[in-house]
Amino acid sequence: MDSKVAFPWYDSPWLQAYVRAKAIIREVCPAALVDFEQALSVLQAPRDFQVEHLRSVLTPEEIEAVHEVVSGLRQEDYERHELFQFGRLVVHDHPEFTRLQHKFTSRVSELAGEELEPSYNFLSLYNNLGVCMPHMDAPNAKWTLDICVDQSEPWPISFSQPVRWPEEFHGNRDSWHSQILEDPSLEFSTFAPQVNEAIFFAGGNQWHYRDRIARTKAENFCHLLFFHFIPAGCAELVDPANWSEIFDISELAGLRAAVSQAFA
Repeated sequence: MDSKVAFPWYDSPWLQAYVRAKAIIREVCPAALVDFEQALSVLQAPRDFQVEHLRSVLTPEEIEAVHEVVSGLRQEDYERHELFQFGRLVVHDHPEFTRLQHKFTSRVSELAGEELEPSYNFLSLYNNLGVCMPHMDAPNAKWTLDICVDQSEPWPISFSQPVRWPEEFHGNRDSWHSQILEDPSLEFSTFAPQVNEAIFFAGGNQWHYRDRIARTKAENFCHLLFFHFIPAGCAELVDPANWSEIFDISELAGLRAAVSQAFA
């Protein structure tokens, strides 16, 4: 398969960078490969992790504050680059949501079984076109707390069990998503959170997806807050742009830019 579509799912450029980095290290400094893999292994979730469905995650005051933020957003506040692919408008790292995210750090650290720190967050406003094709997240979203803050009706989300990063993928570029969904080894489980419920999952190691939102009303919608977390102290490690310096391998310089161009 062409390297440009080796990993055709959303949020796959990080994995492409990881695979390219390993190939470069094998060529220029093979003795360093084990250290590289071991250092990056902290970004992989345990195979025995199980998704958590949490109830009443926000206080009445907090969810009211979230609704006030949403209703007060201006047109220029929205990011529209995923409107047609996902059927959603997005707002990243709003100060109110960042404050809320920090509140959950201790709780999600207990759920994950490791000390975490916030990575980033975003509000996702899905509309009648809402869909989320199967994908794994980049490790800057190793752990995710996905809070439903409003919806027309519950919109199910499905998860595989945790698996290792798929460093090779030989799927057909037109039907790769079907190959994932129909793989019996992935054992998908489905959840349908209500408003003010959340799903805590390991997005960097779990395939997950939502079918197209059911069109049962004139306006169908689902408003979600995504709080992403990483292991404490890993903010530099998750960024491929830093690997050249971290591992003292000059050939890794510019890796992120090369991967970004490949997926442009």
